[in-house]
Amino acid sequence: MSNDDVLFRFRLRVMALARQLGSVRAACRLMDVHPSTFYRWRRQMELYGTDMLRPRERRQPRMPNAISVIVERQIIAFALGHPGFGPLRIAAELQRPKWGGLKLSANGVWRVLRRNGLNRRRQRLALLSGAIAAPEPVPAVPAPERHLDVNHPGQLIQMDCFFIGRLSTRKGIVWQYTAIDVVSAYTWAELHVTPSQPSKTWISALARRVASDLAAKGMRLEAVMTDNASEFSSREFEETLAQLAVKHVFIRPGRPQTNGCVERVQGTILQECWKPVFARHLVLLPTGLSQELNAYLGYYNHDRAHNGRWTRGRTPAIALKDHHQQAPVS
Repeated sequence: MSNDDVLFRFRLRVMALARQLGSVRAACRLMDVHPSTFYRWRRQMELYGTDMLRPRERRQPRMPNAISVIVERQIIAFALGHPGFGPLRIAAELQRPKWGGLKLSANGVWRVLRRNGLNRRRQRLALLSGAIAAPEPVPAVPAPERHLDVNHPGQLIQMDCFFIGRLSTRKGIVWQYTAIDVVSAYTWAELHVTPSQPSKTWISALARRVASDLAAKGMRLEAVMTDNASEFSSREFEETLAQLAVKHVFIRPGRPQTNGCVERVQGTILQECWKPVFARHLVLLPTGLSQELNAYLGYYNHDRAHNGRWTRGRTPAIALKDHHQQAPVS
């Protein structure tokens, strides 16, 4: 698309905008066009059609000392054929009849060479010798993709707490206690109300529930990954994991992406469960929220297909079942 085409489309846009807004002044203010210019364009368009909005073709002005493209190519070819010659010598040689008798100045030759990056002798010599030729691109070795090294359910469970909010009908804060199996994406979640921070008692109870559910399916909970919050570093939670013979893995401070599986599932629950629930109901109670969460988890674990690294289009329940033989029996 040429510059003339751009200007033509701009003028048509001004005309269409004025018709759409019903105000020439408003359209001119938006498009930064003077109203007198608009009326001049419109008169030309009404008399002769939209083609009159096209800018008039203009030829490139011919300067007295301008060098044509053909002559410029001759200068470059001669300079590369004789890389040791300077602009003065090149101009003198090209004036000879054997080279076409071109009337050139040393300054004109130098400008041509400069435009093409050949105004220095070493540039011409290096180009001919290949010293400045672009090196062959070295294929970049892709860095290995970083991910958790797990291969069977129960090998690593990630846990976290998610702030739901304060309910007007009850004092305290509603927290969502979440756990997810990294391999199968099978998720457990509970809602509890606490005065302020998440409770170490409820998170310990969730860990026992996860271990019990996995044991019922013939699998064992081996490790739990959490952040460094107080409920996870508490003595009660550590004693619970010790009783279950579960290893506790803390993420590095400031690196929540290490706990990315549980962080992501909490975001999914927020988008697909809590936002629609808050939009539908005016009065919210913890029991009603728990029912909504349990209903969504039933859909999430048994009906919703996942395209993760380990699930590959399966539901978490099917992925958990498929890995049943691989998981160590407690």
